[in-house]
Amino acid sequence: MTESEIRKILEERLQALEGRIQAACQRSGRLRESVTLVAVTKTVTNQVAGILPSLGVSNFGENRPQELKRKFQSLPGLGIRWHMIGHLQRNKVAETLPLVELIHSVDSPRLFQEICKEAQKQNRSTQFLFQVNGSREAAKHGYSYEELEKQLTEMPVGNPLKFCGYMTMAAYTEDPEACRATFRELKEFAYRHSPQPELSMGMSNDFEIAIEEGATLIRIGSVLFEGLPGPGEEA
Repeated sequence: MTESEIRKILEERLQALEGRIQAACQRSGRLRESVTLVAVTKTVTNQVAGILPSLGVSNFGENRPQELKRKFQSLPGLGIRWHMIGHLQRNKVAETLPLVELIHSVDSPRLFQEICKEAQKQNRSTQFLFQVNGSREAAKHGYSYEELEKQLTEMPVGNPLKFCGYMTMAAYTEDPEACRATFRELKEFAYRHSPQPELSMGMSNDFEIAIEEGATLIRIGSVLFEGLPGPGEEA
């Protein structure tokens, strides 16, 4: 697959995606500018990811610190804002903080404490979201709502971190409408506790419902990248 072929596919998919985002915003009475597209680039090569900034997409999400670091180093000077959206191990915090604009996945008190400590050491005002296990699935990371209530009351004064809001994932289902309750619950919790919170919720299968329920960040992978060259493949 040539670069021009990849570009054409991405242009067409972005156009279709943009139409769906705009329609979801219209249905919920929101401005299009209130929703940020985060392209989840974990499945594609640097070449594929590197085309996106020229098409107007500058927010990239990665699930693994090692892959985030690799792409960060391979795609300099493109104005990319990197997001850490997957589980972050405490031993990867120090190397990840200098690379990212926003950590979506602060999922436990121990990780929060480690990020606080490392941010102070590096003198970084790192932006972050608390990850909530809104679907209450045992296999997923994240705070319960009860744990998060406690965490919010115990936020250390004077820490260098910038708390921006919350992230969640709904249980995967063939019926996106079934995800609505998970997104609505987080929105209601968020607005009880935080002024104008960022809400990172919604992926390729359910982002329209998430937008209707208040998502400000949507994490999109397969809708953009399915079938395009992945790591280790020649484009």
